[in-house]
Amino acid sequence: MSETIATERAVEAVLFAAEAPLSLAELRAHVGETADVRGALEALERHYAGRGVQLVRRGDRWHFQTAADLAHVLRRDREESRKLSRAGIETLAIIAYHEPVTRAEIEAIRGVQISKGTLDVLMEAGWIRPAGRREVPGRPLTYVTTAEFLSHFGLASRRDLPGIDDLRAAGLLDPVDLAIEQGEVENVTEDD
Repeated sequence: MSETIATERAVEAVLFAAEAPLSLAELRAHVGETADVRGALEALERHYAGRGVQLVRRGDRWHFQTAADLAHVLRRDREESRKLSRAGIETLAIIAYHEPVTRAEIEAIRGVQISKGTLDVLMEAGWIRPAGRREVPGRPLTYVTTAEFLSHFGLASRRDLPGIDDLRAAGLLDPVDLAIEQGEVENVTEDD
């Protein structure tokens, strides 16, 4: 058996048995520092493409997951998860698009104070985490999204977050905001 195939098999076995996504460094710790882990991951990714199980990258970590188009096959009755409040959704979006961000910055963007419970719910879900302190008076805590956030929302990185045009096309912008925007455009043309 060639060294390349042995490395692929070892990486595959480690990822299959892992409880959480693994980084390149964590994989090398299992299969050997000199092993071509990146090459093995690329080969495994090609091998599993189009299959029922796929090797996916979330941020800088790798794991196996069921192919998205087969999720319905695995669904069973499950406990209904609690829906995130509007404040929670807004806070999560602000953190995702502006990270690292402090509580005061979140409040300034939202225009209202957020309760500590909102951040707690997002941390309990594993979607955000504290990321250190800002070097300004008071040294406020900053927050960032996690690999679990990327995994839950099916994103490889934050660059995959939808832009304003994507949100508008999907009809996810507030109709009031759109009406105001269109009204401003109409008023400009009427004045001309």
